[in-house]
Amino acid sequence: MDKQPAIGMIGIGLMGHGIAWNIAKAGYDLTVLDHPGNQPLDDLGEMGVQVRQQIAEIARAADVIVLCVTGSPQVEAILTGADGVIAHLRPGTIVVDCSTALPESSARMAAAIAAAGGQFLDAAMTRLPQHARAGTLNLLIGGEPALLERVRPLLATFSENITHVGGVGSGHLMKLLHNYVSLGFLALLAEVAAHAQKAGMEMGTLVDVLAQGGGGGTALQRITPFLLSRDPSSVPFFISNAAKDLGYYRQAAEAAGVHHDIADAVGATLDMVVANGHGQDFVPQLADLLVPGKI
Repeated sequence: MDKQPAIGMIGIGLMGHGIAWNIAKAGYDLTVLDHPGNQPLDDLGEMGVQVRQQIAEIARAADVIVLCVTGSPQVEAILTGADGVIAHLRPGTIVVDCSTALPESSARMAAAIAAAGGQFLDAAMTRLPQHARAGTLNLLIGGEPALLERVRPLLATFSENITHVGGVGSGHLMKLLHNYVSLGFLALLAEVAAHAQKAGMEMGTLVDVLAQGGGGGTALQRITPFLLSRDPSSVPFFISNAAKDLGYYRQAAEAAGVHHDIADAVGATLDMVVANGHGQDFVPQLADLLVPGKI
């Protein structure tokens, strides 16, 4: 881009707040949508970030609109609603979707945005809220390479690694593949920890044995603070969101005609925990919730 673009952002939640903070820190003119799901906006306001009440105001103010919301239903409502982004889209506006979404939905949204004179890039994220704040997210990009290069300076304000995966929707598909593996590892470790607790084993011993053998890795590192000190904040990710992501993966796998029996088992476990009222617990807390008799 010849000049620094004005940025609009919708979705200032646990991940979005860190993204917005880094965009503002880099000196971009940033306008965000006021919404009950946002994290507190006081620190952003002190950085000069503008807050607006209507999606139309975001669309009119922005050269680039960044979305960071829960999933495809929310993305579609924001973009295609009667008073949504597309209804007020300025020609040439770029929409960057950092949400976790279904690839086929992303393809539909990209076509609708193109018909309205805009452009679409999926920029799915991996890592956690603490990485969003640190500006070290991983971004998985689906869309035209030339469009990625136009917005790369913006994306680089909140990411460490930017990987172009392929066409529209491929970034979101890669995110689903990644999250299935990541969340599947955590769920497996939580179930093992629950078994060990039931047997009266020391969690420190379990962690040491796993770390010294085939159970070591990032997932074990992330769940260990909860196993040893009941601190779930190393993975501040709601079980309800994990269940949603596994549901998306299973839908994508079904559509592709690939095996998903293991994913079905992981998803059924997460769905059961959510159905029993623990959707707003963090993923590491599965290690307690899966102990027989807890739910």
